[in-house]
Amino acid sequence: MTSARTRARLVERLRTSGISDETVLSVIGEVPRHVFVDQALAHRAYDDVSLPIGHNQTISQPYIVARMTELVLGGAGRSKVLEIGTGCGYQTTVLAQFYKTVYSVERIGGLARTARERLSQLGVHNVRLRHGDGSKGQPEAAPFDAILITAAAPIVPESLIEQLTIGGRLVFPVGTSDQELRMIERLEDGHEETRLEKVRFVPLLPGLA
Repeated sequence: MTSARTRARLVERLRTSGISDETVLSVIGEVPRHVFVDQALAHRAYDDVSLPIGHNQTISQPYIVARMTELVLGGAGRSKVLEIGTGCGYQTTVLAQFYKTVYSVERIGGLARTARERLSQLGVHNVRLRHGDGSKGQPEAAPFDAILITAAAPIVPESLIEQLTIGGRLVFPVGTSDQELRMIERLEDGHEETRLEKVRFVPLLPGLA
């Protein structure tokens, strides 16, 4: 179920779906997605689907993880990235292969603890994970080369743009029932927003759980 052949099929499916960054595809093929889901769902880990991870949350489908990663990597640099919504830690692990330091915030304590354990088991040591409210970003660690939000904001999170370095990118889903993936790139004299494809994410919520 988790063989090299199974992973290769997933990578080829993503390539056919439009993911063109070969380094991203290579990392998707190497990161063991089955480690991040319940053992009962391990046989579906390399299907291009989202799966439940408890706490009414999901692990994003591989296409979305690859797409969002590809988008943020087109920005300023590879020093610091902020991920809002650690979840099970799968997207976190993918980002950790590209950035010197990954700052990741998870509001649900149970998910944060499990993700921390998984990252340690996999030898991923360049992630600074905290249990907290990520809806306001992490201004004390800014500026970031990229910010990635793995839950849907009801409106464009303007305050996070200020936490980007010039040339940095914010990639996030926005909307409630009708959601859309967007990318904002910070410029010297403002920012540029790009509207992308329709998506489906859990909502971005404030506070701790």
